[in-house]
Amino acid sequence: MSERPALTQKEIALFFFPLLLNVQMMSVSHSIINAALARLEDFVTALAAFSVAMVLHLLLASPSYQNHTVTIAMVRGRKSLRGTVFFVVLVALYVSFMLALVAFTPLGDFVLGRILGVTGEIAAQAKAVLGILVLLPFLTGFRGLFQGLVIQARRTGLVSFATLVRVVALLGFLALGRRWYAGAVLGAFGLLACIGVETVLMGFFAWRCRVRHASQEERGALEILRFAFPLAYSSCLQQSVPLLINAIISRLPDGPLALASFGVIRGFIFLLGGPMRNLQQAHLTLVRDLVDYLTLVRFFRWVGSGLAVLTVVIAYPLSAPVLGGLMGLDEQTRAYIALPLAGCALYCYLYGAANLLRGWFTGEDRTRQLGRSVVYKILFLLLCWGLLSLLPLPVPGVAVAVFLLLAAETCEAWYLHHQRRRLLPSGPGSAQLL
Repeated sequence: MSERPALTQKEIALFFFPLLLNVQMMSVSHSIINAALARLEDFVTALAAFSVAMVLHLLLASPSYQNHTVTIAMVRGRKSLRGTVFFVVLVALYVSFMLALVAFTPLGDFVLGRILGVTGEIAAQAKAVLGILVLLPFLTGFRGLFQGLVIQARRTGLVSFATLVRVVALLGFLALGRRWYAGAVLGAFGLLACIGVETVLMGFFAWRCRVRHASQEERGALEILRFAFPLAYSSCLQQSVPLLINAIISRLPDGPLALASFGVIRGFIFLLGGPMRNLQQAHLTLVRDLVDYLTLVRFFRWVGSGLAVLTVVIAYPLSAPVLGGLMGLDEQTRAYIALPLAGCALYCYLYGAANLLRGWFTGEDRTRQLGRSVVYKILFLLLCWGLLSLLPLPVPGVAVAVFLLLAAETCEAWYLHHQRRRLLPSGPGSAQLL
């Protein structure tokens, strides 16, 4: 039997870049919904309600964000597939129940009014949006499962194609939905319908190209639950990081400007740094030995460096056309966020390193360390909150926000890197990451 050829940069690129495109198209679909709502009569209320509802949905639904990772790591046959489906359904039931509590009970009024400070028509429309999105966790849950099966087969282009179909379908559903829906609910209908189309298409692709594994020992449902739940709760905690940072900077002297500027920066982080999360799936799917791992590390260095340079270019040489022309920021605001945005070049590298390490720990069935790493990150931010309350820094709030973001990501990456070296104290290549 011939040995499997070593992993190449070309193989990684063909796997990675369609997933990068998928992230960009997902962000486009949300922009399309915002553009449709902005054309309604009471557009301010609709946009505000949809934004609030999506923030809550993203937080509550975050346990299901690792479904494709669990599928890639666990599914090796029918038994493990059944166990993974059980996990997907269990998480979807939990998320739907939480969404229903907010949408249909007085708990929603408490969360929206007391915690988020949203009342009146905005709160009513936000609850209506969440009422429609109660069904969404089942669609996104199985979409993640199907995506995992397709990614496992290295057919990542199909994932991007399905997302492209979703974007096109969204345009049609938003036009059609105007007959029955108004306000923010129109956006919820369009989102639910287009993701339904994407999920059905991904299910077809998964059925056609699912990997037929050689005879391997499979995990049962309980083993898969023990593996997957640390990933689920770490994903949930990850969503609390920007909320914590917002809570910290909102109390600074320039709180409103800092919040607005950090929102702009986070948008660029999502576009430029977000694709680096696909390194976790690349590791799980492509890496089989140390040589493959080091090849993926080299790919990460090149891509991370390229995205870092692009971030700096947008912050300075392209500030006027990108931040001014496309984003509509005035010269004073562009100057205010230039240095913090340039500092986020480091985030592309740190986030990529953390996800590369997450791929290693997931592949080694050590997901508990991943859960702990996020807990330590949250505790670090809480410590910083306390210190900043006692000793406020004489720097712009957006600079504080970016510092906290980079420091928290450094904390997690350092912890995971240290744990990997501890587990492989004398292994070759154990320290070769950064």
